[in-house]
Amino acid sequence: MVNYHRKTFRSSRTSDNGDINAETVFIFHQDENIVSASYAGGNVISGHIIAFMDEKGVLDMRYHHINTNNELMTGICTSTPEVLENKKIILHEKWQWTSGDMSKGESVIEEI
Repeated sequence: MVNYHRKTFRSSRTSDNGDINAETVFIFHQDENIVSASYAGGNVISGHIIAFMDEKGVLDMRYHHINTNNELMTGICTSTPEVLENKKIILHEKWQWTSGDMSKGESVIEEI
């Protein structure tokens, strides 16, 4: 089982239509199969995630944040973990805005 509790991540790649960037930092918490996170930095002033984790560590999440354009943005995301030999986690994300233009994208965030 993947353990996300007290893990910190940073964006390493995102689609052009995403708000996160290399300055965005995510701080995760976990209580059994419920995972939450707060995030901020770069184009994001303040954001939050709530997710359900399956038996393989895949996160079915919902997120919302306020960006530097003072827009409240919301979306859905599936994050699939890759656990490296050094036990660090990389999350491969497929997401879609549920606000704004409703476009889709992909991101990668890496444990730091």
